[in-house]
Amino acid sequence: MLASTSGQDTPLEDIETASTDELRSIQLERMRASLAHAYKNIPHYRQKFEQLGVCPEDLHSLEDLAKFPFTVKQDLRDNYPFGMFAVPQDEIVRIHASSGTTGQPTVVGYTQNDINMWAEVVARSIRAAGGHRGDKVHVAYGYGLFTGGLGAHYGAERLGCTVIPMSGGQTEKQVQLIRDFDPDIIMVTPSYMLNLADEMERQGLDPHELSLRVGIFGAEPWTGTMRTELEERLGINALDIYGLSEVIGPGVGMECLESKDGPTIWEDHFYPEVIDPDTGEVLADGEYGELVFTSLTKEALPIIRYRTRDLTRLLPGTARPMRRIDKITGRSDDMLIIRGVNVFPTQIEEQILKVRQMSPHYELHVYRDGHLDKMDVHVELRPECFTCSDFPEKRRQELAHELSHHIKSVVGISTRVLVKDVGSLARSEGKAARVKDSRPKNNGSS
Repeated sequence: MLASTSGQDTPLEDIETASTDELRSIQLERMRASLAHAYKNIPHYRQKFEQLGVCPEDLHSLEDLAKFPFTVKQDLRDNYPFGMFAVPQDEIVRIHASSGTTGQPTVVGYTQNDINMWAEVVARSIRAAGGHRGDKVHVAYGYGLFTGGLGAHYGAERLGCTVIPMSGGQTEKQVQLIRDFDPDIIMVTPSYMLNLADEMERQGLDPHELSLRVGIFGAEPWTGTMRTELEERLGINALDIYGLSEVIGPGVGMECLESKDGPTIWEDHFYPEVIDPDTGEVLADGEYGELVFTSLTKEALPIIRYRTRDLTRLLPGTARPMRRIDKITGRSDDMLIIRGVNVFPTQIEEQILKVRQMSPHYELHVYRDGHLDKMDVHVELRPECFTCSDFPEKRRQELAHELSHHIKSVVGISTRVLVKDVGSLARSEGKAARVKDSRPKNNGSS
């Protein structure tokens, strides 16, 4: 049974109950100001606007946003480090940056107003998840240049929560503090939460007897099947927070406890579009494509039509009048092409979790064999499979065949499955690295 929420309900902000007409009016006013701010103060945007023959005054309706240029990650890299800032350096109070593991880091800056707005949307997000003033929030996102830790921290403080700023890593100590400090909420990546669950069980703790009632999980795609796994294993409500550093950090959208049907986008600050990733055409709500954001209130780094590479669709509001996004099915730049078939890691994860004896700890090894691309799935058994003295090799082969059959039937590719012992795969202390692709980089397959 899932843990129940507790504490006094906090009233919603007026904007969370505004009519669609009121919201669209606010968006249009703020969008005009954001476009003008970017055009006036960032040479990159001024050049891009002029190349397309548009200026901020051409925005007469929200639909006119389609006339304006996209922003991509490479634009931020090309203007490294501070070329995309729209305010003088003495107004910047904080800088965050991506890891830069796939190229030049992307750098984002914040004014004090930006920090305040960010704290407010994260506080709103925690409240939407059932959080209240006085709750203890264990933050296991990494602190530092990564936006997760400090973003969660300031938002929880803004709501009036007690923050436990643990950061990532030190898994044994994480579990000790969860046991000793009795937090109500944990904010962490879903893959690292699985590691914490493993450690709880290794220490002989029953997660259902601990104080946690809500997990706010983000920073990587995760499936509905993973939600079920986390909720049943830990006895919590597992909710999805959405964000990315180029737009603000965590808190761009948040799943609401009462509906659990995809993150509500806080549209008073972030305007969403979904486009065809190949043509750039804006798609109607309900159609799957690539998620794009325009910031409406950011000062230091206004972002115009930022292509997130996240694949999803926009859906009508339910718990709030603002629109929701469906579960992220993957990222266009995470997509693998295996013998002509488009494959996302989350698709494989769904199939793994159909096999009761297999855990969510897995790796995808992609390689070239002669002229053919191949993929091996390395997946661990669940710990309970070792309650008997041995797990026969024949049974492992049967499970491997079962999973291979699921993947072939649903995803459409043949794979070799290797069933591994518990603890044999590397554990994440942040975002999970699911794919090991050793194919030549010039093969054009991914």
